[in-house]
Amino acid sequence: MNEGIAFAGTIAVDEIKKIEKYPNKSELTTIRSISRSNGGAVSNCAITLAKMDHSLPIEIIALLGDDDKGHFLKDKLGNYKNIDMSHVKVIGDTPFTDVIQDENDHTRTFFTYRGNSSLFDEKMIELEKLNSKILHIAYILLLESLDQEDLEFGTKMAKVLKQAQDLGIKTSIDIVSENSNRYETLVPPALKYTNYCVINELEAGKSVGISLRDSSGALIISKIKRTLFKLKQLGVKDWVVIHTPEGSFGYDGSITYSIPSLLLDRHWIKGTVGAGDAYVTGVLYGALKGLDLPDSMKLGTAAAASSLSAEDSTSGVRSYERLVNMYKEFPKREPIEL
Repeated sequence: MNEGIAFAGTIAVDEIKKIEKYPNKSELTTIRSISRSNGGAVSNCAITLAKMDHSLPIEIIALLGDDDKGHFLKDKLGNYKNIDMSHVKVIGDTPFTDVIQDENDHTRTFFTYRGNSSLFDEKMIELEKLNSKILHIAYILLLESLDQEDLEFGTKMAKVLKQAQDLGIKTSIDIVSENSNRYETLVPPALKYTNYCVINELEAGKSVGISLRDSSGALIISKIKRTLFKLKQLGVKDWVVIHTPEGSFGYDGSITYSIPSLLLDRHWIKGTVGAGDAYVTGVLYGALKGLDLPDSMKLGTAAAASSLSAEDSTSGVRSYERLVNMYKEFPKREPIEL
């Protein structure tokens, strides 16, 4: 019987540089510290899940280079006995991302070298060899080969998701945040064959042509429910979730939910690089274990908050039991009425 979760797609090394303040063009700023960590959805989600539950089977499907960064990721993932790396192939250069963290406002900016990610296509995911109950593929807009057009399904990504569902595997997607108009072309075909769509407000809005923040950056609450409905109408089978710093919002096809985020002391937040992947992982773990949508969203919220306590993407993540208690015990923001 299939169990556990498989993570496929983007993997990278994060070269984290903490800076005094993000500069304007042609200006200088000071780098305060430099560190290295796992990055990309595959390693972030897999390690987060392994820390949440050290006994749960986890499969990763990715490409690593035979280089310093590839060896670093292999060693890092190898620390967790329940992560199966038998689907990993070695080819080309390992992708990496320079993560620039602004000490002043805690924002992050990414400069990515895609490396071998352009070689990750549908042939890399051997679905019949998977033993997982859920397949999470990320990120749409960053996996060039899977974003290519497919005459029958719209995109190669959509084709893989459909094939997975046909084999009884539940599917999940994530999207990279970028300033482009590609969302409405590349995302809807995949949503048609997605069970769990867990994305942030920028990605959600751009995917359906609705802006969820105004010119001042404030969340436009009145448009959230419509965005959830439109994403569900595009074909998402089970859950649609939009996560934001202010709170997260979910729709299971019958009820919409608003889950407040945790109120964190500013000294708690060391970095924001893995929070989105941690949130997704918490929701998927909840789905796997039979939790309802609101409890899964609470788990995702706690996982994201725990991730914020470390500069890298996964060092701050706690076990499932601790995350459940963390959501119960920490102060929360005022709930947002939809």
